[in-house]
Amino acid sequence: MTLYYDEYRPTFADRNEWSSPAVLRARAALHPEKVYLEVPWADEAYTYAETLAIAERVGSGMLGAGAEPGDRVLIMIPNCSAYIFGWLGSSMAGLVEVPINTAYRGTFLAHQVATTEPTLAVIDPGYVERILDVPDAIGSIRHFFVVGNTDAVADALATLRDAGHAASSWVDLLGSAPAPLPTVAARDLGSIFFTSGTTGLSKGVMMPHAHMYLFADECVSLTRLTGEDTYMSVGPLFHGNSQFLAAYPALIAGSRYVLHERFSASEWIDQIRAARATVTNFVGVMMDFVWQQDVRPDDADNQLRCVFAAPTASSILDGFKERFGVDAFVEVFGLTETCMPILTPYGVARPPGAAGLLNRDWFDIRLVDSETDEEVPVGEVGELVVRARYPWTTCQGYFAMPDKTAEAFRNLWFHTGDGLRRDEDGWYYFVDRLKDAIRRRGENISSYEVEQGLVSHVEVAEVAAIGVPADQEAGEDEVMVFVVPEPGHSVSAEQLWAYADRQLPAFAVPRYVRIIDELPKTPSEKVRKIELREHGFDADTADRGPQPRRRKR
Repeated sequence: MTLYYDEYRPTFADRNEWSSPAVLRARAALHPEKVYLEVPWADEAYTYAETLAIAERVGSGMLGAGAEPGDRVLIMIPNCSAYIFGWLGSSMAGLVEVPINTAYRGTFLAHQVATTEPTLAVIDPGYVERILDVPDAIGSIRHFFVVGNTDAVADALATLRDAGHAASSWVDLLGSAPAPLPTVAARDLGSIFFTSGTTGLSKGVMMPHAHMYLFADECVSLTRLTGEDTYMSVGPLFHGNSQFLAAYPALIAGSRYVLHERFSASEWIDQIRAARATVTNFVGVMMDFVWQQDVRPDDADNQLRCVFAAPTASSILDGFKERFGVDAFVEVFGLTETCMPILTPYGVARPPGAAGLLNRDWFDIRLVDSETDEEVPVGEVGELVVRARYPWTTCQGYFAMPDKTAEAFRNLWFHTGDGLRRDEDGWYYFVDRLKDAIRRRGENISSYEVEQGLVSHVEVAEVAAIGVPADQEAGEDEVMVFVVPEPGHSVSAEQLWAYADRQLPAFAVPRYVRIIDELPKTPSEKVRKIELREHGFDADTADRGPQPRRRKR
C-alpha cells in the first residue's frame, strides 16, 4: 500500500483568509494580551494586540511615504523586531516585501534591487554604503527608513540625504498616525524571495499571500504547533526558514515566537532552555554543529519536543534525540517556489535518508526524465516536478524574468531541477541537485553570480564555479573555482581570495581555487562542469581552509 502525508488540515479553513493581515487580526482579536514576539537579547516582548497596532502604523507610514499597494519594499536589516514589523507592516499596506541577504554587496546586491525596483527601503545603518555603491540599481527607491541605534542612524540619514535621497528613521515610521489600509486578498502578491540561479542570475520568486500561508501552515501541521507552544528560531529572517517556517507558523497557531540574533552552536541549548522552546528548526549543518559541542549532563533538561531539520543528519539522529530529550524530528522536501509537497508524519519512523511522503490533498508531483518530461519508473531517479491543486498556493513565476518562468513551468508543471527517487511504499529520497547551484552553510549560492563576481578581475579571463562536498553531513558544499588568466597575465589564489573578499558575500567566497589554461567546453562553447566535477582536487588546487563564520550585522 502506498503511504501519503494525510495529516494536513488548514488552521484557517477559509482560503480567503490566507494572508498575514487576516491572520494577525484574527489572532489579535482572539487573544490580544498573549505574547507573540520575544527578542531576548534586546529585552523586547510584544503581545498580539501590540504587534497588530505597530504593523498598522508601519503600513500607514509606508503608504504615507509615497508607496502604493503592489509596490515593493526592500528590507535589508539583521534579525530584530523591526524585521517582523517591516514584513507585517508592508503586508498590511498591500505592499510586497523583498528580503535582501545582509551579506550581499556589489553585483549580488545590485541585481536583486534593480530587478525588483523597490519604492521603499528599510535598511540597517551598516549597509548604507553598500546601497550607495550600486547607484544605478537604487533609482526607484523614493524613501529610506533606517533602523538602528541613535548615533548610527543619524550618521546614516545624513549620508543618504547628502547623496540626494529622502530618508527617515525607523522611530519616525513607528510614530506614524494610523491611516486607512487596503483590503489584502489571499491572491495578492505578498513577497519576493530570491532563490539561487542555475546557469544564470538569482531569481525573485513571486509568492502570493496564500502561498506564504500554506508554506507556514504546513509547518504548523508538521510540528503539531499549538497555542501552548514556543517556537524559537536562530536563522536570519531574510531566509524562509525563519520567516515563513518559524515566525509565520507561530502567528498562525497563536504560539509564542522567540527570535534570536544569530545561530551559535555553543549557545544553542542554553537559548532553548531560556526560551522554554518546545519547537525549533535546523537548516543544513546546524544540527551537526550542535552535536559536535561538548556533552553536558543537563543537555536533556529542556522543554524541546520537536525539531524541524532540513535535511536531517541521519547518522546522528537517534543519539541527538536521546542526548537532548527530543521527542520527534520532522523533515520535508520543498522549495521556495512550491511550498512543501513532501513531508514526514510526526513521530513516524522513516527509512534512512527518506525526506517524506506526498501531501496528496494539496499537491500533484511526478519524477520525470529531465529531457523528455516522461515519468520514470518507481525506484529510478527523476526530476521532481510539482503542480498545486488549489489556486495561488505556489509561486506565480519569477519577477521580471518571463523567460525563466516559462522554462520552469513547461508542460504545466513546475520543474525543480532536483533529482529524487521514490520507493514502493511512497517514501521520497533526495539524490542530487540537477541544477547548477551550490549550498554552503545554509546559503544557496548561484555559481553564475560567483563567476561574475570574479571574472571582473583585470587578470582573469574565465571562471567556472562548482560545489564540492564539505566535510559535514547534511548535503553541504564548499565552493571551488577554476580560473583561466588573461593571455599573458598570471593571477594567484591569494590575489583571487583578496578580490573575492571585496566582491562577494563571505559565504560565497571560494574555499578552493585552481588556476588552469582553459576550461573544458562543449561544441556550443558551454563549460562542461561535469568534467570539472569529475576532476575535482589535485596537487595544484589551492585550499584556503574552512573559514570561520562571520557575524552578520
